[in-house]
Amino acid sequence: MTLTKADLVQKVYKSHDNLTKAQATQAVEAMLSTMKNCMASGEELLISGFGKFNVKDKNARRGRNPQTGQELILEPRRVITFKPSGILRTKIND
Repeated sequence: MTLTKADLVQKVYKSHDNLTKAQATQAVEAMLSTMKNCMASGEELLISGFGKFNVKDKNARRGRNPQTGQELILEPRRVITFKPSGILRTKIND
């Protein structure tokens, strides 16, 4: 099952009686926007009880096109890694 942004909004809306659907949407959007901005600036993002998101820099490297076998240089890039917390890992494995 895939959890979409709309599903998140619905879950926030249903779990808080004092929020309107528009307020739940704003809350989810604000959280996601803050997370994106944090990672875009290269900062680590730690959510206690959930896990840690890291931004890592990858160097340029040699690669090849699998269809043609032609060698090429892959550009340096940034990737996001995630390490789940011990609490989340335990919950998943139980």
